[in-house]
Amino acid sequence: MSTAVPADAAVGSTPVVLTASSIITMDPSAPRAAAIAFDPATGVIAAVGSLETCLAVAPGAEVRDLGHAVLLPGFVEPHSHPVVSGIVTQSPAVWIAPYMGFPTWDDVVAHFRKLDVETPAGRPLLFNGLDRLLQGAPAPTAEMLDGFFPSRPVVVADNSGHLAYVNTATLALQGWDTTVPADPTGGSFGRTSGGRLDGRAYELPAVMAVAGPVMARVVTHPLRSAAAWYRSMASFGITSTSDMTYDQPFLAAYRALGSLADCPLRVSLYHVSTSDHCGDPLDSPFPDRLRKQGIKLWADGSPWIGNAALSFPYLDTDVVRRAEIPLGPAGVSAMNYTPEELDAVVDAHAPEGWQLSFHCNGDAAFDVVLDVYERGLTKHGLLGTDHRWRVEHLGACRKEQFARAAALGVEASMGPFQFIYWGDLLDGTMFPSEIGSQWQAVGDAFGAGLEPSFHNDGSVTPPDVLLNLQSMVTRTTISGAVHGPNQKVSLDQALRAVTVNGARQLFVDDRLGSLAAGKVADLVELSADPYTVDPLRLATEVSVLGTWVGGHRIDLDAFDAQVEAVDPAPHQELARSAQQRCCG
Repeated sequence: MSTAVPADAAVGSTPVVLTASSIITMDPSAPRAAAIAFDPATGVIAAVGSLETCLAVAPGAEVRDLGHAVLLPGFVEPHSHPVVSGIVTQSPAVWIAPYMGFPTWDDVVAHFRKLDVETPAGRPLLFNGLDRLLQGAPAPTAEMLDGFFPSRPVVVADNSGHLAYVNTATLALQGWDTTVPADPTGGSFGRTSGGRLDGRAYELPAVMAVAGPVMARVVTHPLRSAAAWYRSMASFGITSTSDMTYDQPFLAAYRALGSLADCPLRVSLYHVSTSDHCGDPLDSPFPDRLRKQGIKLWADGSPWIGNAALSFPYLDTDVVRRAEIPLGPAGVSAMNYTPEELDAVVDAHAPEGWQLSFHCNGDAAFDVVLDVYERGLTKHGLLGTDHRWRVEHLGACRKEQFARAAALGVEASMGPFQFIYWGDLLDGTMFPSEIGSQWQAVGDAFGAGLEPSFHNDGSVTPPDVLLNLQSMVTRTTISGAVHGPNQKVSLDQALRAVTVNGARQLFVDDRLGSLAAGKVADLVELSADPYTVDPLRLATEVSVLGTWVGGHRIDLDAFDAQVEAVDPAPHQELARSAQQRCCG
């Protein structure tokens, strides 16, 4: 006879049966259950159904009652940057995004002045999250930042992830206050009328070049910072994610974190296409927790700084002018690479079997990406196969483009965060309402036959899965305003986006994303059933109580202690390679 024990009892070799007020399986053949049985040694699910069914399959099991909790498959965020996000947002870095307590430029300036007084002389500072649109901030130059920080090196990363601002003391670290470096491939430096660097660095290669030395001086224990972001993702119910801008310098950190008993995340790596090693396989010591899945490319930039490849112009408003955004339309001139260059990357790596993924914000960029994909899929005999090539973000994209993607077998990972935080500006201030209200047209994506996933693109925004659900079901922004109600989706569709769809896009849907016999017990415990809550209060009346990975309930305090026991020395240079490699 089975004996009920506390839900957090130590895991042994005895089978475990969890009971809860309800289990939402995301398995359409059996959408609800009362119990789930699994082997705690392997994490493999033996049965999902009634308590009697689970005990019949797992006789002698320990029954752990979760009380009023509701279980779902652990949330899957298929587009993130966990190590870099920790480095650039967690202490000792300073996260100054508008939704982190700095809603205006005046708030940012006050914090600049406060920290310059409180921080020992000469010690560098690293800020992340300046937002020219939401905060009404300028695009700082070195001269402007010198007014706040006349002597210490300072880096201020733009919230978009595509731009950084530095002062003269930072330029001086590499002698660039007196000499003028050439623009790196794929990026550029802002320049004064006299040809000197003006303190602005555009796109990944330039940001990395100018910010790396300061980041290495500020973030002396980057593994601890990365672990803090892991903890944040777990606190929002995420158990599987990706690094969409992986390169070799981050491998040691991912291995170190993945080896810990209470590591809360499984991570799939997408190698940046600019790396000479992007086509190399990865030998992972624990492929169930860390694996390489694909290659990441960038089509265009960000709508928040004006370098997304859009077919339409910005409105000529005070907000847009103050943010120094060119009205455009930029069209394909905002593309980071020519179609021929993108074709070359596809031709080099499609035969290797890698899944390809494109950053793409603008509709003009999406047309180019779909052309490149169609050509590559045709040339390499992949049309009609289960390739699952991906496109990320797709804020400005149109219904007919989604239909074309679906016909090609292309997957869409969409970013509700763009609508949540910028939606009030998008609709009527940045763009005409007929365009801005339709930003993140998730309803059209589903309607065109796609099964999109949702992501938050850390570190651009916090990884708040429940807020994503709320916003896409109700089409409400962070202010509570409704924009584009025709793009609402059902709660069923939204939950698929953060479970089964995300797992499919990461090629882990054979094990994760839904709860069924033979899959793995990655779970999220919620305080209430999302189906019983007012959709407008999903993010406030439902909370995450905890997560399970492989049948093990994650102890985040134990994870922190395990991180502290790791020797930080091999990871101290990690911050030199890190930068805001995100894509909002």
